[in-house]
Amino acid sequence: MSLQILRAGPLATVQDLGRSAWRDRGISRCGALDELALAWGNLLVGNAADAAGLEFTLGAASLRLDADCCIAVTGTDADATLDGRPLRPWWRQRAHAGQTLKLAAPRERMRSYVAISGGIAVPPSLGSRSTDLKAGFGGLGGRALRDGDRLPLNPPTALPARAVGLRPPDWAATLRVLPGPEHEDFAASAREAFWHADWTVTPQSNRMGYRLAGPALRRERGDELASHGVLPGVIQVPPSGQPIVLLADAQTTGGYPRIGVVIRADLWKLAQLRLGATLRFTPCTPAEALGALRVQRQRLEQLRSALCMST
Repeated sequence: MSLQILRAGPLATVQDLGRSAWRDRGISRCGALDELALAWGNLLVGNAADAAGLEFTLGAASLRLDADCCIAVTGTDADATLDGRPLRPWWRQRAHAGQTLKLAAPRERMRSYVAISGGIAVPPSLGSRSTDLKAGFGGLGGRALRDGDRLPLNPPTALPARAVGLRPPDWAATLRVLPGPEHEDFAASAREAFWHADWTVTPQSNRMGYRLAGPALRRERGDELASHGVLPGVIQVPPSGQPIVLLADAQTTGGYPRIGVVIRADLWKLAQLRLGATLRFTPCTPAEALGALRVQRQRLEQLRSALCMST
């Protein structure tokens, strides 16, 4: 069982939910930038939430399926067709061998995900099938997909007979943030600007991190920092004063001051922000951050149960 990439678009990769327990050895988490979109798509087609799927960035793309399966397109508002017939996003659809799935460029958001029953069966590397573009391993040869690539599929455990859909998660470009270890090192005016400014995503952004443009954040006190561990969601402030929000492919250590950390439950929103889009930060407590993540995971479990009943 396999599929063929007919048109990969600007950046397409194999991703699951990433690698855990390797950051102490300098290995990035990687994985889908919009974890919710991939997890929900996987649940729709009967996979485990962390099965490997396809992440398409911005572009029009197409692929041909070589086996009967179920598919779901999530993440964006992109139009999709299956052999020319419209396919609703955030719905499960039965597909047959030889059919072609086409994705148009999204109208507003950034990344589309295609989940396929059984999941992409590239060999796992360090416990994950995610592509690490920086280190060059995982996925298909550690690289972005190209036109003509063929990917193996795991056999699906079941092929549900009828289509089922979900309501996409609520989306707003306001991100909840925990104050970082060096938050108080910044001038009061800088802290005020951080919480109240509109920040713009710059063209220098990628899967490693989003570079933002806005008021320069001046660090008022504190010596030069020693290198320290960093995680996806950490907001670093380099000497330019323009923040960088680290994402899934980010390095594991850094030396810039950390003014804040985007909570795990909101990181998926960044994945759908286009270059030139604006966002705002709002303060959050550790208890609120844990509560938001708990609610998100409970919602996934509820979806799993509901979808099992609908097959």
